[in-house]
Amino acid sequence: MGWKTKYDVEFKGLKEGLHEFEYEIEDKFFEHFDQGMVSVGNLAVKVDLEKRNTFLKLYFKIKGWVELTCDRCLENYHQKIKNSFEVYVKFGDTSNNIDDDEIFWVLPEEHRINLAQLIYEYIVLSIPLKHVHPDKKNGESGCDTDMIERLDNFTHAEESEEEKKENDIDPRWEALRKLKNNN
Repeated sequence: MGWKTKYDVEFKGLKEGLHEFEYEIEDKFFEHFDQGMVSVGNLAVKVDLEKRNTFLKLYFKIKGWVELTCDRCLENYHQKIKNSFEVYVKFGDTSNNIDDDEIFWVLPEEHRINLAQLIYEYIVLSIPLKHVHPDKKNGESGCDTDMIERLDNFTHAEESEEEKKENDIDPRWEALRKLKNNN
């Protein structure tokens, strides 16, 4: 029995209708995934399973936070996450069916489905593309002010060097300009 069995849903013995499952996702959960985008977090995942004769419908609700590195100031921060996803589980030969993001095929003799990988993928899909500290209540940036100041100073120093390079004229062009002005 591995850690993943905690996320197994035995659907064969369930009656038709709606069934609820809840999972608490913490740091230990993320240790089992090699992708590495998320390693720290605290989330609640609620899964509503609707069992029908020919398919299962899974409705995931994810709420909580994950720790990310800010793209702007490189400090870690807690990114709030709240999202929901819907997926259908159909029964049939998995090799003949086309993969779809919203449909998973399971062999007819299967009696359980493991949700660990789906939960991880849905958490990652809930993360915004831009990782930036949320603004404070007063509207100021939540980023580390010292780091932002350093970056601004570096950017301005770099710009002034570029301006100097633009103002420095290659002596060959200067000689040509003198020739042009004499005519």
